Amino acid sequence: MQRFGQSPNGKQRFRCAVCSKTFIRKNRKNKRHQERHWFKLWVMEHYSIRQLSDLSGHSPAKLKRIKNYWLEQSPPECEDCRPFTHLVLDGTYFHKDGCLVTLMHAADQTILSNLYVPKEGFATSFPWLKGLKERGLAPLAITTDGERSALRAIGALWPRARIQRCLYHIQHEGCRWLRTYPGTQAGRELRWLLLSLTSIRSVKERNRFVSTYKAWLGRHRSFVLSLPMQSKANVDLKRTLTLMNNALPDMFHYLMDPCIHATTNALEGWHSRIKRAYRQHAGLSQRHKIQFLKWYSYFENQQKTNNP
Repeated sequence: MQRFGQSPNGKQRFRCAVCSKTFIRKNRKNKRHQERHWFKLWVMEHYSIRQLSDLSGHSPAKLKRIKNYWLEQSPPECEDCRPFTHLVLDGTYFHKDGCLVTLMHAADQTILSNLYVPKEGFATSFPWLKGLKERGLAPLAITTDGERSALRAIGALWPRARIQRCLYHIQHEGCRWLRTYPGTQAGRELRWLLLSLTSIRSVKERNRFVSTYKAWLGRHRSFVLSLPMQSKANVDLKRTLTLMNNALPDMFHYLMDPCIHATTNALEGWHSRIKRAYRQHAGLSQRHKIQFLKWYSYFENQQKTNNP
């Protein structure tokens, strides 16, 4: 912290060397605001306590108290969820320690809400989404990876909402089950079809894809269903067939509404950033870890909306 003249009442002003914000050192009303500034640098810029001590002039012990104080608080939540009509929903696991389920606004990629649970499931997703519905959330469309518990919860709360299945997840799962070099002609043709899925940008291309898949079914469906179950490759080929049949009705809503995301890639990228930020502060207790994830979401939303 560098000295930067005096305030109108004669008190010293200081400028942060990181973001150039100015503070009045002796203003008690400004104390929490100053402390949250150092906490935000710890969360978002990955500064260590030692580095913050050098910047602020505070002792490491004081900065640890500041950090723990804010980790015991919860950031403000959105009270009115009515403006959020197009959403992206996905979850990511922190090894086997738990799962962070996040709801993103598709238009500006701000985080509407997230939930940290031991395992993704209906028992945890439904109460969380129900609470958002009570605050006015009424989505027109939700892009998701097709996790069954999430689909059940969305269907129970918003039966009229469009479910857009993530094309990347369909492609990735199907190609993984079919393997790089499928052993059957049916598997090779289906893999080639899946590889074209994420490049569909028009209704004409969609119609071509659907007609090609139906032609594939006409040629190979009976053969695939008759394959013996002793082979893992045969089981996975049947799983891919089931995946395609279940997802096909909800693959192409994004062509009718440009506000709908075709994939969950935007949220996947955000999950990568928050995991990278957390790794800088690994070792937090479970409660502080959850609070850290919430504060990271809040601060990043502030940056996107240019709020102080």
